[in-house]
Amino acid sequence: MTFGFAPASAAASTSAASANRLLEPAEWAAAGIPLLRNPREVVSGLHARHHPQPATAVIAVLDPDERLRASASFVRRPAPADGWMFRNVLLAQLRLIIPHDLRRRTPVRTAVLLYCRDGDARWTEEDGAWMWGLRDACTLHGLRCGAYITLTRDGWQVLGEGRGGRRPHSASAPEPFATSEAPPPLPRTGGAASEVLRRAAAAR
Repeated sequence: MTFGFAPASAAASTSAASANRLLEPAEWAAAGIPLLRNPREVVSGLHARHHPQPATAVIAVLDPDERLRASASFVRRPAPADGWMFRNVLLAQLRLIIPHDLRRRTPVRTAVLLYCRDGDARWTEEDGAWMWGLRDACTLHGLRCGAYITLTRDGWQVLGEGRGGRRPHSASAPEPFATSEAPPPLPRTGGAASEVLRRAAAAR
């Protein structure tokens, strides 16, 4: 499901205030963000599910086994990059798609953010604002703050970790949904073909 959001009033934010509402890659890496076990699988699954175009953000909630529990995508409207504004819209999306976990002593579920944008894979202040917003929104919704992933013409990259890949990228067609999530089929056993292979192996 795709949602939109209206930009905050320009008067609500100044560039000086915005500068304090972003995280640089070193700060993000030092924050102890949990690593994804299989980032390409997460990226490919979200790409197939939401078909993000530049200026599209996808917020997703994963369970402890990295299974997708909920996700939503929305288009970032033209406005100054500000972590407080991004925090508010991410929190609003989380409240729409999944109940909070504020009653838990320790967060169990993890939120990750995939942002498709123009430009190359290098960190930008806009990325820093998304990082700040994601971390704060997770705290307010009782979730663990997970990976921030950019999707550009160069491919995808988990910022602060140095992991990435060339596909999918911001202009690539999404993989079939079933292909992106289903494991490869197991080889069939039994039957005439299997018997022929078994005999050939025994004869070597």
